[in-house]
Amino acid sequence: MSVEVRTVPADLPEVDALLDAYLDEREATFPAAQGAYSRKRTPAAEFTPPTGVFAVAYADGVAVGCGGLRRIADGVDESGATDVRFEVKHVFVTPTGRGAGVATAVMEHLERAGADLGATGIVLDTNDSLVAAGAMYRSRGYRRVNPFNANPNATAWYRKPVR
Repeated sequence: MSVEVRTVPADLPEVDALLDAYLDEREATFPAAQGAYSRKRTPAAEFTPPTGVFAVAYADGVAVGCGGLRRIADGVDESGATDVRFEVKHVFVTPTGRGAGVATAVMEHLERAGADLGATGIVLDTNDSLVAAGAMYRSRGYRRVNPFNANPNATAWYRKPVR
């Protein structure tokens, strides 16, 4: 499968379809022991340069994955310096795109965009029940950090420095 990742407006019909599928799947598979899934979509305007981007992965012209990056409030990095943070949101790969490196390609695209937009740190939150996602993030250099938001669906928060 040949995958091409492009930055697109976050209000395209294929983005809506991907995000609906993402939210449907998360709601259906959310661990019951953690309560109800809070279905929340980040507004498309937050994924607009210079404060964000949205990416869609295409295989043979079909949208098979996506992810967004948005600017959030500065934090402090491990050295105590100001951390210009961008947050990864809504990384999703359709069942037909899984296992083909789509999520990795989306993350590479978002990380490059973050660097181009001036990030010193890229952060994300996830749920520990998403074992493959957590493993991918850690393999890309993300390390667990203290919570930086109050996302009720998250159980793990990560940060990767941008050099």
